[in-house]
Amino acid sequence: MNGKPTRVMIADDHSLVRLGMRELLSHEPDIEICGEAASVADALKMALELTPDVIVVDLTFGDGTGIEFIKQLRLRDRNVKMIVSTMHDESLFGERCFRAGAAGFVNKEEASEKVVEAIRSVMSGKLYLSPRLADRVLNRALGGNEVRPTSALDSLTDRELEVFAMIGRGLTTRQIAEKLYLSHKTIESYRENIKSKLRLRNAAELNRHAVQWALEGTHEPASQE
Repeated sequence: MNGKPTRVMIADDHSLVRLGMRELLSHEPDIEICGEAASVADALKMALELTPDVIVVDLTFGDGTGIEFIKQLRLRDRNVKMIVSTMHDESLFGERCFRAGAAGFVNKEEASEKVVEAIRSVMSGKLYLSPRLADRVLNRALGGNEVRPTSALDSLTDRELEVFAMIGRGLTTRQIAEKLYLSHKTIESYRENIKSKLRLRNAAELNRHAVQWALEGTHEPASQE
């Protein structure tokens, strides 16, 4: 730390969350809010223009996901530190976020002070993750495939999980294709893959389970035997 405040950008599509985060960080003399964004598109543009030290980013946006944002920004800026702050379960999303390029993961249900702790930690060159997630990552690194998935959704790729989340928010195949700049046929293929991996029999079951998961936030949909 060189005496200058850490410049932090907030990327979250909920205005109340951004307000709460701004209020929390405004009391820290070594932290300065340099920008806020409510969409992936705006967050990418702002991050490249403002070059913040740290970005605190949610996982769910109307025009994409935090994981895709992290991947895209990492290709353009290797220096910025990104911390995921989300309601989603770290057992499902934690490793995905770190593989994408995040430096920290904080669950919104934890004490708000954890965000400040995470910012200071990543600025010192460390990763910030819970002891449970650290054990999971270490065990996977040491034991390879011996670490069993904790959720049926673990079997989905990042893109399949993104499509699943969009289905849960009520988007049609055409709308998903437009948002992700992919063909209708490609999205249909993702839907078929998701149904197969989650053992869902038809489109109605897929839609129902996706909506249920979206509403509950962190719960795994029950697979069909």
